[in-house]
Amino acid sequence: MSAIADRLTFPHPVNEIAARLVAAGVVVMTLAVALLGWTWVLLPLAYGFLARVAAGPRYSPLGPLVTRVVVPRLSVAPRPVPGPPKRFAQAIGAILSVTAVVLAYGAGEPGAARVVAGLIAVAATLEAAFGLCIGCRIFAGLIRVGLVPERICLECADLSARRA
Repeated sequence: MSAIADRLTFPHPVNEIAARLVAAGVVVMTLAVALLGWTWVLLPLAYGFLARVAAGPRYSPLGPLVTRVVVPRLSVAPRPVPGPPKRFAQAIGAILSVTAVVLAYGAGEPGAARVVAGLIAVAATLEAAFGLCIGCRIFAGLIRVGLVPERICLECADLSARRA
């Protein structure tokens, strides 16, 4: 059981450079759904989010590509950021992408699925282009109001420390 638990861990800290590049991949995938109507892309998209929630980038289609191929070829220093808010953000993406799959294939509402994909595209674009992680901000807010215990991520309680 311990071997399985070891494989299903989320990294802490997370390299923000890798996270932003994964988000860029999500942007491409969600735009293919939202603009081109390629709802089949929702399936690998949802799987990728679920895999990243469960085990970080290890089993996600975008994760190994970014962490093992793209990032090592960049001449950019890693930027470690807390892992728990990134996992929370991935969970939001998982909920939204699974919702889009259900809308497209379960409810027969591909138009609604495309709208949900568009929402994911907006959030992923903010992360990829500007380093603004909406899920991370929500996570920090949940800590501030006491819904998430501060001990879960002491570094997360103050987002200003992230930029220092």
